[in-house]
Amino acid sequence: MSSPDLNLLYTLNAVLSEGSVVRAAQRLQLSPSAMSRALARLRETTGDPLLVRAGRGLVPTPRALELRERVDELVQDVEAVLRPATRPDLKRVARTFTVRAREGFAETFGPALVARVARDAPGVRLRFVPKLSRDSAALRDGTVDLETGVVGQATSPELREQALFRDRFVGVVRRRHPFARGRMTAARYSSGRHISVSRLGLERGRIDAVLAPLGLEREVSTIAGGFATAVALARASDLVATVPERHTAALRAGMHTFPLPFDVPPLVLSMLWHPRMHADPVHAWLRACVREACKVG
Repeated sequence: MSSPDLNLLYTLNAVLSEGSVVRAAQRLQLSPSAMSRALARLRETTGDPLLVRAGRGLVPTPRALELRERVDELVQDVEAVLRPATRPDLKRVARTFTVRAREGFAETFGPALVARVARDAPGVRLRFVPKLSRDSAALRDGTVDLETGVVGQATSPELREQALFRDRFVGVVRRRHPFARGRMTAARYSSGRHISVSRLGLERGRIDAVLAPLGLEREVSTIAGGFATAVALARASDLVATVPERHTAALRAGMHTFPLPFDVPPLVLSMLWHPRMHADPVHAWLRACVREACKVG
């Protein structure tokens, strides 16, 4: 069975609303012959003459009267579906958004983000979950609505992305650590006992790759799976943590932070989302909130 031509709905709606084939043709900007062909197709499709002659005019059949209100509602519904989405009244929106990020993001940027969301849309709730891998399946299946992280080769090409900020690496130690005093050099830095941050448990990383050409090697005493763990360990020991500056700002409160005495390529933190959420006006508003929170964080 072939699918019905839904364009006939517009023709039928015009004919039933105007009660005149001539006025319906003018409304649809059709020629008289094109309108006659459309009306013939309507009569064949519905199995009803729809409009019959009565004197000099046309009157609707009982079937036409039965269809008139339903067809008008259908046409309005179709137009509403195809119309570009308008921004909803945020004060009336009730939704929960799941945001996945590595340690430090919620602690540093969460307060500003939560405050903005509460001000604009009190019915919107944020759920922060840890980012334990780069797998994009959660964004694809909708269990995660928005994610922050570094875009790399493992990032799915189907995802939408937008850079939030560039973040440099810094060293951090407890306030009374020997590194809290005096001039820091690459040799002095490498002489300390260090925490390597690796989600995969690797001992060496980007810092070690920068030190190697300088003929230096740091002693890695501990391997942490995240920035928060590394900062917490450094706070309670003589270990040195090397972490992104802005991303860990809240975590490092009360500690001594120093710039690295050698160049390390910065991180570019981005937010990522699935294309199906791109045109959602509430999701677009949330993305704007994240951008604003990261500017002031």
